[in-house]
Amino acid sequence: MSWKIPVMLVIGYLLGSIPSGVLIGKIFYGKDVRDYGSGNMGTTNTFRVLGKKAGIVVLLMDSLKGTLAALLPYFFHSNANPMLIALSAIIGHVFPIFAGFKGGKAVATSAGALLIYNWKFFLLAWAIFLITILLTSMVSMASMVGFTIITIVSFFFGDPVLIGVAIVLTIFVFIRHWKNIERIKNGTENMVPFGLGYWLRQRKEKEK
Repeated sequence: MSWKIPVMLVIGYLLGSIPSGVLIGKIFYGKDVRDYGSGNMGTTNTFRVLGKKAGIVVLLMDSLKGTLAALLPYFFHSNANPMLIALSAIIGHVFPIFAGFKGGKAVATSAGALLIYNWKFFLLAWAIFLITILLTSMVSMASMVGFTIITIVSFFFGDPVLIGVAIVLTIFVFIRHWKNIERIKNGTENMVPFGLGYWLRQRKEKEK
């Protein structure tokens, strides 16, 4: 096996391990996002705890980790599959060595990797995600439904690597959102302040 592959995997993992939400929170807000909200250091909790600007920055940073990891084969002039190398960044994001191996839920970093691997599939994935979040007002629901539909659609692309990675990530996303599933069942899941689901909940509360 080429020496380039293990080096790229290590670099990818370290990129993924950069705790964007923790860094932005501590440096610019004097807060550790892990001490608030859901306790997660990902984009959604950053939005909730630190606000829109911080959330957008963390979203871009987490996505960029996947993008850079997927670009490593190009930088190293290797024929290694970009998505497989990007998996190391996704693993790093979920189990970051720089944050006690307790990270995010892999959504943004996966999207960033997909942008490089297959931009058409990336656009489709985001369209599905946005439509779902507009209907449900739940990022967790959009993530799970989005990954499920994306996995089904991946079979039509005829790419074994894409199919395999999609299946693995979908299973993992559901595992990482287990607590969210319980809250969705109980009707207590957090919602973004827009979309049909949010409007229906607000209407229901006003009628009480």
